[in-house]
Parts: sequence; structure tokens; C-alpha cells
Amino acid sequence: MTPQIDRHDTDILILGTGGAGLFAALHARQTAPEAKVTIAVKGLIGKCGCTRMVQGGYNVALGGGDTVERHFMDTIIGGKWLPNQDMAWRLCEQAVVRVRELENEVGCFFDRNPDGTLHQKAFAGQTADRTVHKGDLTGIEIINRLMEKVLASGVEKMQEHRALGLIPTKDGSALAGVLMVDMRTGRFRLVRAKTVLMATGGGPTMYKYHTPSGDKTMDGLAMALRAGLTLRDMEMVQFHPTGLLAGDHTRMTGTVLEEGLRGAGGQLVNHAGQRFMFDYDAKGERATRDVVSRGIYAEMRKNNHPDQEGVFISMSHLGPDFVRQKFKGMVKRCADCGFDLAAGKVEVVPTAHYFMGGVVVDVDTRTAMEGLYVAGEDAGGAHGSNRLGGNGVANSTVYGGIAGDTMGRDVRGMSLRVPDEEVLAAEVARATHPLSVTPGHVLPLRQRLQEVMWEEVGVMRTEAGMRRGLTGIAEVAGELMETGVAGGKVDGDLAFNLTWHDWLNLRSLCDVSEVIAKAGIAREDSRGAHFREDFPETGPLEESAFTVARQVGDAVEVGTEPVRFTLVRPGETILPEGEPETLVAAE
Repeated sequence: MTPQIDRHDTDILILGTGGAGLFAALHARQTAPEAKVTIAVKGLIGKCGCTRMVQGGYNVALGGGDTVERHFMDTIIGGKWLPNQDMAWRLCEQAVVRVRELENEVGCFFDRNPDGTLHQKAFAGQTADRTVHKGDLTGIEIINRLMEKVLASGVEKMQEHRALGLIPTKDGSALAGVLMVDMRTGRFRLVRAKTVLMATGGGPTMYKYHTPSGDKTMDGLAMALRAGLTLRDMEMVQFHPTGLLAGDHTRMTGTVLEEGLRGAGGQLVNHAGQRFMFDYDAKGERATRDVVSRGIYAEMRKNNHPDQEGVFISMSHLGPDFVRQKFKGMVKRCADCGFDLAAGKVEVVPTAHYFMGGVVVDVDTRTAMEGLYVAGEDAGGAHGSNRLGGNGVANSTVYGGIAGDTMGRDVRGMSLRVPDEEVLAAEVARATHPLSVTPGHVLPLRQRLQEVMWEEVGVMRTEAGMRRGLTGIAEVAGELMETGVAGGKVDGDLAFNLTWHDWLNLRSLCDVSEVIAKAGIAREDSRGAHFREDFPETGPLEESAFTVARQVGDAVEVGTEPVRFTLVRPGETILPEGEPETLVAAE
């Protein structure tokens, strides 16, 4: 039976309500007050998305020896010369504007020094203390204030609406709308829009240890892949070095213990109680995330302790009272799981945290498809092969605002488009496939995918391992297609059918996992988050290239394109004359 599809029209449609989506909604309302702005979210506004989970803070150069140029160079060097330099520059430059907007217009309260200036703490891989924060719960402050502004702005809200597919025009050159399902009723809905922002976030939850919530499943990138858009840097999965390891019985395992702990002097010790990071890098625990993650992973390989899988972070040498005062949220989180962060040790493991890869966009968030814009973690380019801690929420809010402004200007010259009904029917058929298959169990398949990705396409990689990973991914995907959803009826039991959504989640994860592995095989060197044990060298920086992936028919094709050094070349710097040359330490 073909399900009924409700039809709905708007001017500006925003998918996602993290930092990028909410900022886009505010700016779209300001730039085009006459336009109808609709925000759609898989969960509830203000209660889902990764921005809310941000602990550490917001990178911004506010003086005191720091400059936009220094922030930019740290970003380029931390990204191992793979970032789109124009995007990285705009991120660093506009972060100054955006943090003032967060304070003065949105109403955020950040921690301050005794003289009233914003307090900025140290984060790894950076040559200045530039991370603005609200204790260690910065994301909650940002999202709560943004949510209040957006809910009062008059935007149309479509909560608990899941995006299923991007629906183009007949010739495929432009986007006509988005197929969704109202999760509360199970009814399908085609939302036509003149402009659409994809800000659904990343969420590499295809790994055994991961920080995002389980409903973050790369849906946006899977939809973009099917729509024929080009994705870049898809092998670049960032592992945060210190994910809480609390056992298989709790979802708290994998959640982040923030980078500020190491920035403040926290030490990593192995099962023998030995501090080890200086064996791997001269900066020790304050090396970039990729370096620290590999150091921890290497120690885990050496470990033969039967009751310990990870390593430990120790803060007690800083003084328990200091730790409790400075990291109140982290201390409570650890206490909830039976650990004493202030006076004891906490077991940690590298955890899949952020996705540097994404859709190819320009500096105004436009894609190759007219009417489609991408911002936040769905967009590739700004971070290259490694994201500096504190650059994530800055990227989301900076480019969310840019997307809202750009869509607000562009929408005035656009009209609603006619959707390709064949693509629409194909996306419906794709989503309803499990409703006509013998019911089975989805969770064991997801756990198998997570094991495959952790073991074969994880922190340290080889071609042989990634090819084994591709085989494992294909086996999970094949079994998923033979696994149905119990009680599913197209016009019956789809209201809050969470098993069906688990199935859809896993299909997105399988699609993106395949691209990660293929892009990893294509990159025969080691860069940032992508470390090849069979190709451990980085190679000449001046010959840097990034991977590009597209779906052609049913196959994913991966190639490379050279990095355009539009602002600075390897071996050069754009620091003001006379500024100390300390950047080489971040290489």
C-alpha cells in the first residue's frame, strides 16, 4: 500500500535545532522578516542535538596577545593543512562577532575574570588561551538562550519530524523539498521550500565508543549522498581522547570528559600508574586530540590487565577542592558513575566524537544544488583533518548565522519548485522497506557495526583492516535489508514506532560507514584523525589533497582534489610581523 503524503509549503526550511539550526532561524528572521521560516527537528527543540552537549567552550581571539591570525594558523596547522582556508579564516574572524552576539543579543552568560573580561581557558593544540566558557557546561547555556529567542521569534515549529530524503526537481539541478515523517503520527509529509538548510549534525555513533546520543546517526550526510552531492574528508573521524569508560551496562560510557581537564594540568596514566603521553609527543597531554587518542590507544594495546581496558585521567595532584570548584559538572558526572574525579582516578578511552567530513559548500554555505545550504557538522572543509577543541560550537554558530543571512537574501529571488515525484516515491519505498519484511532484531546488528568500525576503521588503520571493515559493513547492511519491523503497517502502527526509527538509523550509519572506509583506503598517508599504520608518514604538505566522495548509481566513488592554499602555504605564516613564532609546536 502506498502511504498518503501530506503536502506543506514554506519559504525557508531548517533541518536541525543545534547551534547551527537555531542561529540560522534567528538570522533568517532578521534578514527576511517577510518570509515564512520553518524549523524541523528529529526530537524536541532545545533538547536534542550535539551543541547542548558541549562542555569545554567556544574559541575566539579577544586580544591579550591572541589574534584572529593566530587562531587561524592554529586551525590550519591543527587540521594538517587540509582545511578550506577561506572557510577557516571566516570562522576565526566571525567568531569574534558571534560571541558578542551571544552575550549582548542572545543573552548568554559566560565566565569572567575579576576585571570583567571574558575568562578564556587553555585547550590542546592552541598557542593561546582562547576558549570562552560557562564552567564546563557551555553548550547548555548557549542552547537554552538560543531556544528562548527562537521560540519567541514566530518561526513555525515541526518537532519530532524526521527528515527521510532530499527531493529534487525533475532535472536534479535544484532542491524542491524534503520528505519527512511526523514521528508522533507516522504520517509522511513533503515540505516544499525555496531554501533548505541541512544542519542535522554528524554523530559518528557507528563506533563502539561514541559521545553523541544514539539518535544522531548521520542522516543528513546519508541523504546528501543519495542526492548526488559531493562529500569531502569523509575518512576524518575525530576521536576525543577521554571518553568515560563506565561499563557496557550504561550509556554514560563514551561521554566526554572535557579537554579543559588536560588543559588545566590533568595527567593520563596507564594501568601501572605511569604517565605516558610524553612518550608520544613533546606536548604531552596538551597535544592535539588525534595525537592523544593514538597515545591512549597504543597504551591500551600494551595493556594485559584483565580488569582494565582503557587508561586513567588523574586530577588529584591539582588539589581536590580546586577540581571540584573549577569542574563542577565533570565531578558530578563522574560521581554519578562511581568515580571520584577530584581525589581519585577515572578510567577513559578514545571515543568517536566529531566528524570533520561533510558536504562540499562555499563560504556562504551554498551547495552545488540550488536551494540547499549546509552548516555545522554536516558541512566539510573548515577543520580539515582535525578539529581543535572549542572550534566546533564556534563553527556551528558562525556558519549557522551565515546560512540564515544567505538564505534570507536568496529567498527573495526564488519560487517554490515542482518535486520529482519518482524520487519522492523511491524515498517512500526506501523508508517503508522494513514494513514488508519478516520482523527481526535491529540492536544486535547495530552492535556488530560498532564493533567492526572500532576494530577495523577506528583510531589506527590499515588497508587490510579497512577492507575487512567494508566486508563487515556490507554484511550488516545486507542483514538489515532482510530484517523487518514488528507490527509495522504503512497506515497503521508507525506512530512513535521506535523500532522502525532504529532501522532507519542503522541504514544511515551503514551508508556513511561505507564511505568512511572507502575514503580511508583512498588516503594513503597519515593526516590528523586519519592514521594509517601502513602509511605512517604525512608526506609533503605542499602536495596536500583532500578526498571527495560521490554516489554514482549504487556505488560510492572516491577521488582526491588538491588543497587550494588561498591565504597561506606550508612553511609560511600570516602572523603579524614581530609576533613570536611558537606555531611550530602545534605541528
